[in-house]
Amino acid sequence: MATGFLYHPDFLRHETGPGHPERKERLAAIVEKLNREKMLERLSQPGFGPASLEALARVHDIDYLNFLAKTETKGFFALDPDTTGCRQSWQAAKLAAGAVIKAVEEVHGGNLKNAFCAVRPPGHHAERDRAMGFCLMNNIAVAAEHLKEVFGYLRILIVDWDAHHGNGTQHIFYADPKVFYYSSHQHPFYPGTGAAFETGEKEGKGTTLNVPLAAGSGDAEFVGAVEEKLLPAAKNYKPEFILVSAGFDAHRADPLTGLNVSDRGFGKASRLVADLAEKECGGKLVSVLEGGYNLEALARSVHNHLKILSEE
Repeated sequence: MATGFLYHPDFLRHETGPGHPERKERLAAIVEKLNREKMLERLSQPGFGPASLEALARVHDIDYLNFLAKTETKGFFALDPDTTGCRQSWQAAKLAAGAVIKAVEEVHGGNLKNAFCAVRPPGHHAERDRAMGFCLMNNIAVAAEHLKEVFGYLRILIVDWDAHHGNGTQHIFYADPKVFYYSSHQHPFYPGTGAAFETGEKEGKGTTLNVPLAAGSGDAEFVGAVEEKLLPAAKNYKPEFILVSAGFDAHRADPLTGLNVSDRGFGKASRLVADLAEKECGGKLVSVLEGGYNLEALARSVHNHLKILSEE
């Protein structure tokens, strides 16, 4: 089975405004790198459409979705100081969520070995009822709910190694034992959540694992968190499917963060998580792009990640 790569040029139609770090050139740099390395021709690229309102409403309040739909009448909008968009952003956001749904369906059905979704807008900061941190809808949460509701999965692991804590993903699943949320991230840092004592509540108590990293932390701390925290927790949880919020802004070259992870560090983490998927859930793994704002570092990181996912 091939590794999937899910991308659509309509993601580039989401305009965030001059000087915004979450810009269309991020995806363009990834696709250019994969073409230059002749990797795209080795990846499966299934077609996909926008997520349905039903799929989105499993995660987001319907009033919020209706509010987002009305942004199609605006030329440009700002939902908070960081989160902006244009007339085409709602369609791009639905398409991004649709890509991740398609990816988990194809991996679940055995048509793909695993997959990477090169989507924007990103998702892990989006809460049930509001946009935040460049994110309109929580793509990875939509995919997790799809796995639960449509296919009956009981134990889904979300691995979030973006440099910023995925507050939206944590909050959506904080009381849900069917989703284990792991995050390593710079702390204290935006958005201010993700302390080690945040471990879930009610039936979900113990299914949130935060590993705060001090500014300046590099490969030893980043990979060490995977080896010493994630792997033992995952072995105990026994996930049936793994989703990765694959942000690459912990890279030492990234302009927005203070972490110091190298290409090698991301490669090691990718290898460990891919191996974990093989051992625990038959290789069922879908990665979804989150952050990463140095174009060269981002393109290299995604290329290296895909090399590991696509190895026989």
